[in-house]
Amino acid sequence: MVLTAGQGLVDDGRVDEPEAGRPDPEVEPKAKRRTFTAEYKARILAEYDAATRPGEKGAILRRERLYSAHLVEWRRARDQGVAGAFSKPRGRPAPDPRDKEIEQLRARLARQDKELEASRRVMDIMGKANALVEALSESIPGITRESSPKENG
Repeated sequence: MVLTAGQGLVDDGRVDEPEAGRPDPEVEPKAKRRTFTAEYKARILAEYDAATRPGEKGAILRRERLYSAHLVEWRRARDQGVAGAFSKPRGRPAPDPRDKEIEQLRARLARQDKELEASRRVMDIMGKANALVEALSESIPGITRESSPKENG
């Protein structure tokens, strides 16, 4: 059975394959957590608390796409009297910059300790080499410190 869709268009009932580049309309994009400013929280709480007519509070929540749990949490933070409680970010607190500096200083100290140890080993080897050269020069007859080629020339 063939249906006509007006002005010469014919629908033969076939469903075309979806385009490769088109996203699936049934899949929601990854949700992003909303953040609210302190001013917004204070304004919504004041508006919600001032609502007196039946259904007005629910209308505010629907209009702003909020849950009553948002308001409970915001009101609790406000009532605790914590300065800046509205704007306090959730999650892990930011690392203390002093901790980063301490870590850098520790790494620097470790590098310098390695360099110092290497310098000490080099000096020890040079001292042993010098002692060996002196011992060899004393064992060879006719070579003395006073008759070294540098001083004669």
